Amino acid sequence: MNASSPKVRVSPNFNDRPEGVPIDMLVLHYTGMQTCDAALDRLCDADAGVSAHYVIEEDGSVHRLVDEDKRAWHAGVSWWRGAADINGRSIGIELVNPGHEFGYRPFPQAQMQALVGLSRAILNRHPIAPRNVVGHADVAPRRKQDPGELFDWQFLAARGVGLWVTDAQPARASGEELNAMLAAFGYEIDDPHATLSAFQRHFRPSRVDGRADEETLGILKALLDGL
Repeated sequence: MNASSPKVRVSPNFNDRPEGVPIDMLVLHYTGMQTCDAALDRLCDADAGVSAHYVIEEDGSVHRLVDEDKRAWHAGVSWWRGAADINGRSIGIELVNPGHEFGYRPFPQAQMQALVGLSRAILNRHPIAPRNVVGHADVAPRRKQDPGELFDWQFLAARGVGLWVTDAQPARASGEELNAMLAAFGYEIDDPHATLSAFQRHFRPSRVDGRADEETLGILKALLDGL
């Protein structure tokens, strides 16, 4: 099973996208549940009120739950680059992983390879800029941690999906300058500590402490310089 021939399990949890709004974001999640079956059941439960367009199992099997032209309910209260209705403009992919509550673990190679194939196909269909390939934590830093610090964003970016930098130089900035840089990249900064932690989970996962050390600042500056 691969991204070109997903299993289909229809979720009732979707509605129409807002008229005139492009699909210009890809949001990645982990399921945060103990099994794939439990996650699929919840995402297809009308009473749960949540869904995603796709689910990828740890063995690389792909499930399509909601058609891409419909608005799946995966991001919740969220914000990115001035937009608040992230569900209205995004594709949501759930990666089967128990998450921080149930024994968070690395994402297997088969799962990551399937994600690359599916993501690249989505990027070919929609005008999604690399900086708009984000994690749930990026768009909801006060509420979410997924897909978390064990997710291999560098692997994904090396295959044409999202952003990564490898040549950043240490940098310094005031708190005001840091917040301005985070906002310029796309983050909401109502809670600077949570926002910086989300940034670190994505771009500097070896140290997620919400502190503006020189390495974190250098990575942020390099990302902005590359836009």
